[in-house]
Amino acid sequence: MTDYSPTNANLPGAGRFATTHWSVVMAAGRPKSASYRQALETLCQTYWFPLYAYLRRHGNDSHQAQDYTQAFFTALLDKGGLGLADPKRGKFRSFLLASLKHFLSNERARARAKKRGGGRKALSLDFENAESQYALEPRDELSPEKLFERSWALTVLDRTMARLQAEAIRTNKQKLFDFLKVYLTAEKGSAPYRDAADELDMTEGAVRIAVHRLRRRYRELLRDEIAQTVTSDDQIDEEIRDLFAALGS
Repeated sequence: MTDYSPTNANLPGAGRFATTHWSVVMAAGRPKSASYRQALETLCQTYWFPLYAYLRRHGNDSHQAQDYTQAFFTALLDKGGLGLADPKRGKFRSFLLASLKHFLSNERARARAKKRGGGRKALSLDFENAESQYALEPRDELSPEKLFERSWALTVLDRTMARLQAEAIRTNKQKLFDFLKVYLTAEKGSAPYRDAADELDMTEGAVRIAVHRLRRRYRELLRDEIAQTVTSDDQIDEEIRDLFAALGS
């Protein structure tokens, strides 16, 4: 019988940072930290598109949004802005959005876009598919702030799913993952287990158990992603509630 029980090891490679609560934010605010660069990569890869989407919805064209996003991260690093993040003052993404708004108000009174960031890139941000991704966002009256929250939620879910898939590949369970991942988002009863059982040469009971394990691991990885920018388990639960609220708005 095929089983789905991936290991609990952290996903190695790009974009992954082994953390305890808030440690990724702390490391990103300490240039002398051994984990500094990796922490920056983790934060930037999680938050660059939500910030980009906010800027687009705020009236900037794609080139302006790219320029502002890159310049914002550059300025944040040059001035040690991440070191000012304080969990006692609220959520990290709220701090980041407030910092962006402050940055924009200053930028509008300064030089042209070509001078922003001094021509130096803070990190490699993948703007190539930014517009196609932005085009998928709802064309309703969603405010820039709410779009930021929604984009953050989708990014966290995408990163969680990517980690789950990477674990499946590493444990030679890609085929099993490909057939079972639909059950992570499908409503209960809407996706029968029989078809997957036939394709995977498993009993329906075995598929049901495998799906249960997959869902449990997905929840573990989601909590781990959230834990990178909060300080307690209670805040993880609150952030997860905010995440699904953002998707439902």
